[in-house]
Amino acid sequence: MQLLKLRLTIIGTLAMLIGLSTLFFSVILTLMGSFSITSMIVLVVLFNIAQWLVAPYMIGAIYGIRELPESSNPRLHEIVRRISQNTRIKMPKLMMSSLNIPNAFAYGSPLTGNRVAVTQGLLNNLEEEEVEAVLGHELGHLKHRDVQIMMFASVLPSIFYYIGNSLMWSAWLGGGRNRNISGGAFAIAMVSMALYWILSLVVMGLSRLREYYADTHAVKHVDDGARKLSEALAKIATSSGKIRTTNQSTHVMGFKTMLFSDPDTARRDVQELGTSRYRTSDQMLVQEITSRELKTADRILEIFSTHPNTVKRIRALRDFGK
Repeated sequence: MQLLKLRLTIIGTLAMLIGLSTLFFSVILTLMGSFSITSMIVLVVLFNIAQWLVAPYMIGAIYGIRELPESSNPRLHEIVRRISQNTRIKMPKLMMSSLNIPNAFAYGSPLTGNRVAVTQGLLNNLEEEEVEAVLGHELGHLKHRDVQIMMFASVLPSIFYYIGNSLMWSAWLGGGRNRNISGGAFAIAMVSMALYWILSLVVMGLSRLREYYADTHAVKHVDDGARKLSEALAKIATSSGKIRTTNQSTHVMGFKTMLFSDPDTARRDVQELGTSRYRTSDQMLVQEITSRELKTADRILEIFSTHPNTVKRIRALRDFGK
């Protein structure tokens, strides 16, 4: 029942995103004339597709990624192979990132094929069964085609941004040549920028739903997946707070959506916990996090995040695991 509700919510969010975009595209095309705006939309779409195609190479350079040979970690390859077979997807390439922040991500394009990367920090801070659950989550993204869906969803607000930005410059540079035209262009630019902001929030909401959906994949295809993934989330959140001293979080900012856990928001979600000398097990850490009371500020900040609040996410895993 919980999974059906999640799927329907995802479909509804996508429908709302497409519906709003189509409606406002039609209005703007009617007001401004279709040729120039249509040309801009085509250019933005082509630019984003090109970015998607070369993104794996950019990600590899930013995160210090290299392919992980099977001979160097056969157990990890076996886990990915087994879950891929159970999920009936082609096994992706297994990659290793030099980041010491515990995280993982799935990515790829038609030029490179699908890839799953784990960071050195993930292997250093988590037990093998917890890494298995994280990989189950990332393979869920590939199964659900989240790379393609989120790219499509992200294009829509980008179009409004470029429309608003170009019309704003046009109105400013137009000056006094035709005040009515420049004034109208500026008004539409303001509306377009507002729509960009609204649609960006919808896209972030969709991203959070896709994270929950990938979590259900780990629960379904990994033995005792709910417990393992809960412990992984708890450890990653608390470990992220200890690794703030590096400048690696600035690199992470570039592709936050694709990460297993946003280190900045995860750190904030558990910042009140600190360290407890009475905490003797991973399950106690999970219980301590899930017992944390969510405040209004937590709920508001989550709206502006690509990932669910860690407390809510672990609580949801309890329901998925039932």
